[in-house]
Amino acid sequence: MVEQRVGFLGLGNMGAPMARNLIAQGFSLTVYNRHPEKAEAFRQLGAQVVTSPEDAVVPGGVVISMLANDQAVEAVTLGTRGLLSRLGPGGLHISMSTVAPETSARLAKLHQAVGCEFLAAPVFGRPEAAAARKLWICLAGEGAAKARARPLLEALGQGVFDFGEAPQAANVVKLSGNFLILSAVEAMAEALALGEKNGVGREDLANFLSQTVFACPIYQNYANLLAQRRYEPAGFKLSLGMKDLRLVRETAESVAQPMPLADLLHARLLSALAKGRENQDWSAIELGTAEDGGVE
Repeated sequence: MVEQRVGFLGLGNMGAPMARNLIAQGFSLTVYNRHPEKAEAFRQLGAQVVTSPEDAVVPGGVVISMLANDQAVEAVTLGTRGLLSRLGPGGLHISMSTVAPETSARLAKLHQAVGCEFLAAPVFGRPEAAAARKLWICLAGEGAAKARARPLLEALGQGVFDFGEAPQAANVVKLSGNFLILSAVEAMAEALALGEKNGVGREDLANFLSQTVFACPIYQNYANLLAQRRYEPAGFKLSLGMKDLRLVRETAESVAQPMPLADLLHARLLSALAKGRENQDWSAIELGTAEDGGVE
């Protein structure tokens, strides 16, 4: 099925390049953003701009949400003039936000109650990856709905990985991956501090490690940020990193799974927030590592 018009909710650092790519791939979009001024640029690209989530929805159609947190997803779905009030039988909501598994499970039930489907499709990739259609997409939900969503998802990323019928599974995968990314950032920060305090240049060490024994995208991308301490403008704000780590710890606690490293990372993020770094990139936790070692 080729969707004639698709609703798109959320035009932030990630949502905006994703929406542009869908338009470039020939999809007709109706866009909504909580701050209307961010949506106006899309009118020039041929999108229809609306003032409520409900107005972005075609009954029985498809709507994509890419929002900052659980509260924002719930607000556009269930709030006043929310999308669920209009989506109706045959409709499909693709949630690409990083939210709690419990939130996806609950929203899936509410969608099914009115005859429509809910898919969780969180993504891996920073804004530059979104712009380049290089996102990795985790997908979970009902089979026919996934087949319907695939053309849209393939227009946004370089790969779609299916994690079964329960939408919340995709969110568990996303949280697990974000935990590993932040763990890698902390490990790199400590290694660079060790090298720096022993007379090894930060960039020299970062270049060597990311091109040899740790030659993978996460180490390559973040080693460069850390070596140069390039934390502004933020590709992923530290405040959002704390939101995700809280979700990791809550999800772990719900199944009695200890995660000692997550506790350490929580302390790093909390310290950074206390120092007013909430709008810096989440990799700015490196500054705490440097401060602990007396590195300027």
